Amino acid sequence: MVNFKENEELSILNHSCAHLMAQAVKHLYPHAKFWVGPVVEEGFYYDIDLGDDVIRDEDIAKIEKEMKKCAKSNKRIVRHEISREEALDQFKDDPYKVDLISRMPEGTNISMYTQGDFTDLCRGPHVETTKLLKNFKLLKHSGAYWKGDKNNKVLQRIYGCCFPTKEELEAHLADLEDAKQRDHRKLGKEMDMFMFSEVVGAGLPMWKPNGFTVRRLLSDYIMDKELEQGYQHVLTPSVVSTELYKISGHLAHYKDDMFPIMERDGMEYCLRPMNCPEHMIMYKSTLHSYRDLPIRIAEIAHDFRFEAGGALTGIERSRSFTQNDSHIFCRPDQIADEIKDVTKLILDVYKDFNFQQYSFRLSLRDPENAEKYFGNDALWEKSEAELREVLKEMGVPFYEAIGEAAFYGPKIDVQVRSALGHDVTLSTIQLDYQLPERFELEYVSSDNQKLRPVVIHRAILGSLDRFVAFLMEETKGSLPLWLAPKQLVVIPVHQEKHYDYAKRVMMELRRMGMRVEIDARNEKLGYRVREAQINKIPYQIVVGDGEVENESVTIRKRGTRKTEQLPLEQAKERFAQEIDSKALFTME
Repeated sequence: MVNFKENEELSILNHSCAHLMAQAVKHLYPHAKFWVGPVVEEGFYYDIDLGDDVIRDEDIAKIEKEMKKCAKSNKRIVRHEISREEALDQFKDDPYKVDLISRMPEGTNISMYTQGDFTDLCRGPHVETTKLLKNFKLLKHSGAYWKGDKNNKVLQRIYGCCFPTKEELEAHLADLEDAKQRDHRKLGKEMDMFMFSEVVGAGLPMWKPNGFTVRRLLSDYIMDKELEQGYQHVLTPSVVSTELYKISGHLAHYKDDMFPIMERDGMEYCLRPMNCPEHMIMYKSTLHSYRDLPIRIAEIAHDFRFEAGGALTGIERSRSFTQNDSHIFCRPDQIADEIKDVTKLILDVYKDFNFQQYSFRLSLRDPENAEKYFGNDALWEKSEAELREVLKEMGVPFYEAIGEAAFYGPKIDVQVRSALGHDVTLSTIQLDYQLPERFELEYVSSDNQKLRPVVIHRAILGSLDRFVAFLMEETKGSLPLWLAPKQLVVIPVHQEKHYDYAKRVMMELRRMGMRVEIDARNEKLGYRVREAQINKIPYQIVVGDGEVENESVTIRKRGTRKTEQLPLEQAKERFAQEIDSKALFTME
């Protein structure tokens, strides 16, 4: 997907097109006043005050038509400068322009751009003539508070994009349509995976049977992987005393992102935003020898963060979510091996899911903003150097990002490129000397001294909710057999004549642990097969006279027209093998 802000040519073109749209709007709505029209990643937008008028879907076509007229007029786009005082006088009847101009220092010369009968403030640059702006599309409209402040007036915001050629525009619009079809919120509704309710609360997903099945399978999958590597699984409460987060420092650094504190029986409690402090307490409850380390504690943990309303995005970013979290307590001499093992586990999981486009990011603190972080310079430099060295030893390509560290330590983030062209952080590894110090964690060394362990925070799938959203968008909801909420549907050709055999096939497959149903509705066979395909069920099993007589089944795989007849026992073996092997995803 194109990022308009990162491409200089597209950025200039789209900023110019924002002015073209404003000119067209002014023609149609002479009373219109304009706030700002910046270039954003998706193209451009303009915030407009239309008084009592409201932009509706049908108005967008009218604006586009007027924009085409303005573009065809081939007016030159001319830059000129005036003084701050002249600008204030020229725009004295426009409160939005007056606000912008008033915030500029006295003595400033202000640049403006004129195209025909339209002039607006702008730093530029712009293209030379409006004729270069003919390949555009207005994408959507919405309301937006002036200056983003909910106490201010709601303005009309119109989004659009512009390209040098018609072919580039059409290709981009095709990509946008593909992204729309992949949107996990749309797919989640179609596949009956999860839901939201205003009565329950914004950003608080409820997982329906299909969605919960996928979550359970992912939980079992990653816990089995962790058990193979010596992890011990635990369960800790989602509501805790604020004393815990005072010790950890999260209350001071994270309070604005947490749900409000609750007071009961003279004590303060909160919904936890993360579960590492509880794991620290769990470790501290037992005396440990150097021989006990490393200790790997893992949890499928339910956490809560009060994300801003505008940032909520389905299950990708919500206020209630579940983390595949773990904390490794180890000696300093074990750090490198533990991080290597975690990295290998990440790569193993990515192989299972056929993730091929990803990069490792070493997230460092910003030394110019040191007050945001715990600890001293020496510990930060030590931990950053250790992570950097491990990545180099493993030969893993990586890049560094200043200011992306957690407040208690540097981390390795794995950025996976999605089908929508976004970089999504799925897995993280964080090295932490700070929390062991704050919780006074100890182990007894070989010479009987009490020393501090080091903690490695790590998440492989990250948030299960975000991981499910990512998989749905990667596959357009066409999950592989082992992960599909409904794996098979048995369809009798004749609803009564072949029902008994269809039920027998279903029961034998269910005894294997497969998720299978019968579709014996009074509908044509073709309709039932097509609906199973639309519902993204991996296999349809059709049974008729021949199948009953031969104790066989006819199999049709999702996304194909090809069918194959197999003896029932052979079909059962094939399904079992495909599930056990966790066959790779085929990205659409």
